[in-house]
Amino acid sequence: VQLQASGGGLVQAGDSLRLSCAASGLTYSRYSLGWFRQAPGKEREFAAGISRFGYSTRYADSVKGRFTISRDNAKNTVYLQMNSLKPEDTAVYYCGAAAQVAAPSYDYDYWGQGTQVTVSS
Repeated sequence: VQLQASGGGLVQAGDSLRLSCAASGLTYSRYSLGWFRQAPGKEREFAAGISRFGYSTRYADSVKGRFTISRDNAKNTVYLQMNSLKPEDTAVYYCGAAAQVAAPSYDYDYWGQGTQVTVSS
């Protein structure tokens, strides 16, 4: 199983980025998918999650209204559209696959390698 995250970069506050995470080696539609992030010196935190067929989404309060998670099961890919980025969004962003959309990080079965997002002020 492999989850390959991409799309990170260095942007200015107020800019947008779109992260992608392509999966292989698993039956994609059997899993809920999530994006977590980890800033330096902090624990990994939940950002957004989406159910197996995209009918249900969840967001951390800190990103609600600015980030949108979506998935394309035909392409085995999950996306995170990030708008109105803030310096506090700076972190390594990880995608993961879990049985439940509201699963905590320790219940995730698979993780991608992470992609760095840096937002300058």
